[in-house]
Amino acid sequence: MTPSPTMVPLVISTGAFFVTLLLFVGLYQVYRERSTRRAMLEKVRISAGHSERPLAEGSSESSSDLRGKISNILNSIGKRVAPEKSEDYSRLRRNLVSAGLRRTNAPSIFWGAKCFLVILLPSAFLLAGAAYVRTLNPNLDTTITLFLALAGFYLPDVWLQRKSEKRKDVIRKGLPDALDLLVVCVEAGMGLDSAMHRVAQETVLSNKTLSDELKLYGLEQKAGKPRHDALKNLADRIDIEDVHNLTSLLLQTDKFGTSLAQSLRVYSDSFRTKRYMKAEEKAGEMPGKMLFPLILFIFPSLFVAILGPAAIRIYQTMIQPSGQL
Repeated sequence: MTPSPTMVPLVISTGAFFVTLLLFVGLYQVYRERSTRRAMLEKVRISAGHSERPLAEGSSESSSDLRGKISNILNSIGKRVAPEKSEDYSRLRRNLVSAGLRRTNAPSIFWGAKCFLVILLPSAFLLAGAAYVRTLNPNLDTTITLFLALAGFYLPDVWLQRKSEKRKDVIRKGLPDALDLLVVCVEAGMGLDSAMHRVAQETVLSNKTLSDELKLYGLEQKAGKPRHDALKNLADRIDIEDVHNLTSLLLQTDKFGTSLAQSLRVYSDSFRTKRYMKAEEKAGEMPGKMLFPLILFIFPSLFVAILGPAAIRIYQTMIQPSGQL
């Protein structure tokens, strides 16, 4: 049985769709396996205590050199426009530290990226318009150019906010285990600084971001900074409400001389109860969030499956006889 000419485009498009889908699924599986293997090798390298990078990653030196050159260019541009010694500069510095960007020239690189995108996006639009020799309304061209300039100015802010939120989510996921381990260490007789150092060592594989923050706290302590200032800096760097509450508890315990183990045990129990309440709150929000996908995707297919045969029967009994007459 040969397909009709009207079915050939449908068969070709369906086959092309499935081939493309399988291709993307295969590429995704390959990328996922490579990323998993890379993460496992990184964990093994960290656990073995090697500071050098594996030989397989030697090919990335050229890309790191390219990133270094781009960073130098953006740094030189940002030094001329970065607002130093102002409230905006201090706020930007805190946001960069909260996102894990602690380099001294990070604000100037950030402002250099802003200026570069402000120039790049409108220029690319104007060059594309000139290359295709199109004639549009000059007012529309001006509006699009201004919109692209504004987008280029605010895109680094959006990227920084997303990076900071992603880092905070990683720390939130590892904070309960780190807090339980801290309670165990303190109840075993260790001091606060020794317990923090031990938690940093034990969480290096499960949550490297939190481990780096705790290690930085230990380095500040070794450098001679008071515990009060080191805890304040830890809370400011992470910028999470739970960490602020934990540091406030530790400062009050250190100030009034109360039992550290008992205070941490009480805070751990309250923190676990708070997590349960947040989980229940998210579960209660699920029906409202599922309403829009149900109306948009599920209900139409159900209507087609339920009312489709009835509509076909009505068409066959009412419309076709009248058409034959």
